[in-house]
Amino acid sequence: MKTLRFLLVFFLILITFTLFGSCAVNPVTGQSQLMLLSEADEIAMGREVYPNALWGGEGGGGEYRDDRLKAYLKGLVINIHKASHRPNLPVDFAIQDSSVPNAWAIPGYVVMTRGLLANLNNEAEFVYVMGHEMGHVSARHSASQMSKGMLTQMLLGGAGIALAGTDYSDAALTLGSLGGSLLLLKYSRSDELEADRLGVQYMTRLGYDPRNALNAQRNIEKIGNEYGRSIGQEPGEQSFFQDLLSTHPRTSVRVEEMQNIINSTPRQPIRGDGTNRQQFQSATADIRKMHSVYTNYYDKGVRTLKKDNLPEATSYAQKALAQDQKRAPFHALNGFIMLKRKNYSEAEKSFQQALRIDPNYQPAVRGMGAKSYFQGNYTESVQYLRRSLTLFPEDLSSFYFLGMSYYRTKSYQNAIAYLKPFADAQPKHPRVHGILGMCYEGVGDINNAYAEHMKQSQIDPKSETGKASLERSKALRLKYGR
Repeated sequence: MKTLRFLLVFFLILITFTLFGSCAVNPVTGQSQLMLLSEADEIAMGREVYPNALWGGEGGGGEYRDDRLKAYLKGLVINIHKASHRPNLPVDFAIQDSSVPNAWAIPGYVVMTRGLLANLNNEAEFVYVMGHEMGHVSARHSASQMSKGMLTQMLLGGAGIALAGTDYSDAALTLGSLGGSLLLLKYSRSDELEADRLGVQYMTRLGYDPRNALNAQRNIEKIGNEYGRSIGQEPGEQSFFQDLLSTHPRTSVRVEEMQNIINSTPRQPIRGDGTNRQQFQSATADIRKMHSVYTNYYDKGVRTLKKDNLPEATSYAQKALAQDQKRAPFHALNGFIMLKRKNYSEAEKSFQQALRIDPNYQPAVRGMGAKSYFQGNYTESVQYLRRSLTLFPEDLSSFYFLGMSYYRTKSYQNAIAYLKPFADAQPKHPRVHGILGMCYEGVGDINNAYAEHMKQSQIDPKSETGKASLERSKALRLKYGR
């Protein structure tokens, strides 16, 4: 029997490599590497990941709107792209409207946050950071991690099949899912150093003084420390930013290694002063001013709203609006404060103003959906929340309110389609399992109804929802013998 199981696992591995595996040539190193994703797959992956990363990634926020600044910076990004190892790929650029200092790239897209951009000194620093991030795409680091994750899923999934009937199969499948996800969370230290080398190489090819890569590294550490102070260095938030940089070598080591990279990179003629600082400072003057409004008022308003300190949150929102009435996030923040106050007419005014400024500002679309739900206008709520999910497909709040809107209209199958993913992501939510139990009862799925009611009764047995679910589970067991 053991021999049969071994042969089954071996056969699955063989099929994996035969059907999916291929040895692609890495465009940076020129060496062969296992690659389960084609270039078309990479681009499709980037297209799928992008809206979720922009709205839900490191700090979220969507896109910062400044057409003139974007056009200037996108021109620089296109120049880097032409100097890279994969200039054939599509590329787009965006400024992410987040105070978290960060930059990232996936196939087809490269992004820098407002928090990082507003604190860079010159064009050379920007080009180095963008070159570093685009280097990850050039070297297929993201594709390689995805391929390893897929292979891990397949091999551990195969092990789960081979061990079926034993106590280990569920554990193997669980580890496969977890392991495959973790592989995609961060780049390795060697990947980061290779991206450092590519960032220096690309900026040098474009005529920038590579010594600015050293300045960028030191500046990024300073920006990170300033960001930590701006959020009060609260334990959770501080560890979040430190986690963002955890795979990067510490600055002192990285600067030393960067100097070695610069020394070994072939020299190119330097254009002008090698920084183009004056043009960069002029082009980014407005975003630096606006960034201070975000950090002084908007960010603090968001944090105090999360703590349910509505008077202080209102004060910060009004101060942000007093500085600039043309920023959709400021109006949306006021809208969510009004939602908490149950002042739905004022919430609607704020959300609609945000959408007049930016029709695709997803939090305001979701806010309108939530407002309609609280008012009992479930048809309108569904319309807004479905649109919200086209803008941000993984927005859990939209999943919840959309599922609840369908539940209220007794459209139970639709409700399950949205509440089940929410419950999987928030398994200890105080109500959702009980609601799911009722939905499953509505479609005649007694087994799942019983399971959800039992989960709810165990999560919070003393609440009204928990007590009701316990009674429903007893009734189902009595009626159906569960």
